[in-house]
Formats: sequence, structure tokens, C-alpha cells
Amino acid sequence: MKILKVILLIVGGLFTLSGLIWMGQGSGIFPYPATSPMIDQSPWIYRGAALALVGIIAIVVSRRWKS
Repeated sequence: MKILKVILLIVGGLFTLSGLIWMGQGSGIFPYPATSPMIDQSPWIYRGAALALVGIIAIVVSRRWKS
């Protein structure tokens, strides 16, 4: 079960990071790559926030998981 805890922690971290990047691109704060269709598109702010929230929940669950 310890391996599942580690996997959940890694996936949660990747989801959180990806969500923050999506939010940055959607708001225009992080316009990279320049050809990305996500730049200055507000739906990506909400999608990124949802993905980051799922990642944070996964991290919290993995930290509270009893081994």
C-alpha cells in the first residue's frame, strides 16, 4: 500500500503543477509557447483551477493515508 501512497502523491503534485500552468496560460500571465491556443482563454483558468484542486485533494489524501 505504500507504493499507492507514493503514486498518489506524485500524481497529485503533477496535477497541481499542470493546473497552475493552465491557469497561468488562460489568464495570459504565462504565455508559453506563444502558439498555444490556451493563452488568454478564460475557460482554461477554470479548468486549471479544477485540476489543481483535484491535485491538492490527492496530496492531502496521500498524506493522511495510514500505511
